Amino acid sequence: MATEIIEGSTNAGKVKVGIVVSRWNSMITDKMLEGALQALKGNGISEDDITVVKCPGSYEIPLTVQKILENREVDGVIAIGVVIRGGTPHFEYVCDAVNRGITDLILKHNKPVAFGVLTTDDVKQALERAGDKGNKGGEAALALLEMISIDQKLTS
Repeated sequence: MATEIIEGSTNAGKVKVGIVVSRWNSMITDKMLEGALQALKGNGISEDDITVVKCPGSYEIPLTVQKILENREVDGVIAIGVVIRGGTPHFEYVCDAVNRGITDLILKHNKPVAFGVLTTDDVKQALERAGDKGNKGGEAALALLEMISIDQKLTS
């Protein structure tokens, strides 16, 4: 008997995707949103099958993702935000809350949520990750499509 290997692909077929994007640091998150939309459309996802919800900041991302998962027919959600380190512990509190919140939602709703929340030391690093040296929004979109594909293969 051969070992079964299941792997996802970005060709998940017709799927519906939610995107939650933080308005805080919008000069960065807007670029990440563009990257995510480009990646989704480049993989056959129609604009009609994408819902974008903007929330105030990264701390508000988990609740917004939860609202999408509970009130919209989606196969998965992309979370886009950025938290830039400052001189206080605020950075750690926000990063921890967003990470835990999203992890809890993935397990509670049994649907993939791609983590496109940057945690950087400065604005320069964030801008690099939003387009100058790749686009983490686009990467999160591709990861989401792969996870949807894996879910489809494991539940069919």
